[in-house]
Amino acid sequence: MGADALAQVLRPLAATFAGADGNTADLLVGLGAPDDAAVYRLNAEQAMVATTDFFPPVVDDPYAFGAIAAANALSDLYAMGATPLFCLNLVAFPDDLDPAILSEILRGGAEKVREAGAIIAGGHSVIDAEPKYGLAAIGVVHPEGILPKGGARPGDALILTKPLGTGVITTALKRGVAAAAFPSFEVELAGAVASMTTLNAAAARALRSLGTDVHACTDITGFGLLGHAWEMASQSGVAMSFDLASVPWLPGVRVYATAGYIPGGTQRNIEALVGQVSFAPDVDEVDRTLLFDPQTSGGLFFAVSASETERAIAALAAEGVIGQVIGRVGEATDAPHLVVEADEAAHRPKARNGRARTGAKRAKK
Repeated sequence: MGADALAQVLRPLAATFAGADGNTADLLVGLGAPDDAAVYRLNAEQAMVATTDFFPPVVDDPYAFGAIAAANALSDLYAMGATPLFCLNLVAFPDDLDPAILSEILRGGAEKVREAGAIIAGGHSVIDAEPKYGLAAIGVVHPEGILPKGGARPGDALILTKPLGTGVITTALKRGVAAAAFPSFEVELAGAVASMTTLNAAAARALRSLGTDVHACTDITGFGLLGHAWEMASQSGVAMSFDLASVPWLPGVRVYATAGYIPGGTQRNIEALVGQVSFAPDVDEVDRTLLFDPQTSGGLFFAVSASETERAIAALAAEGVIGQVIGRVGEATDAPHLVVEADEAAHRPKARNGRARTGAKRAKK
């Protein structure tokens, strides 16, 4: 579901709980300002963080799919600064498929949860025509250690911890990319799977070591880089500018995008941000489209004090994570907005310059 449609669906729920008696004072993050997970304060030292995510297979191998889905769900905890505690399996599975397939999906998810230092404590399953798997994931964080989606400040550096392009590569797989035409696809698919199954735990540890110098954080998933950047920019009331040349991509992504392997969700992401994103004339149609590519189990995207940029990159490297500075935060002179440049000019935030040119007409579903 697109961001605009989702916001419309959730609006009545927010009104339902606004001003309720209950324990809403301890709900630190909820429906009021959409974030990566809900946060409920237990006491002065602990807050519970809860999230859920599940989806159909993005790869053919059941074990890999289970691991990807689990890593993707756990990512929301890491994006909030939380440590995972336990998870519940969410399963939809056809009654005419071999149960051994589901066993492998669950094994992949369980081993990824164990890697995160958490446990599977139960779950729920339903019969469905299409397999789906994911987790309800629960973690804990100090109430003062929450990493919000809003909070980016003018002058901050914007850092990304994983390359982009999983949507394009998995779409190529689903559509049966021809091995004769793309002989390196299996290698590039393996690279995408390795990225999607990598937990954001190490990146989260690095961010925690930076303390209050990290002002905002999210993870890059279904709304693509620009969709999630817009959520951060709009909640922070800032402008963001991006250096296209610094954005990391998985190998082969541009080749497959040029060949037309564009996920259907890309167009929804584009349409959701018409009027909010401006592109320099030398940013071509393929790159514009790729910046909206829906990701699965993407990296952390965070805003850090400019003076601490080198320390942030070093902290990530110490945890074995490659962090890339891809842009800067600037003042929103009239309204929050995003700007994409093709070179280092992106590091000079500028005033809004009109309606987005997203390449929406050429993007393929």
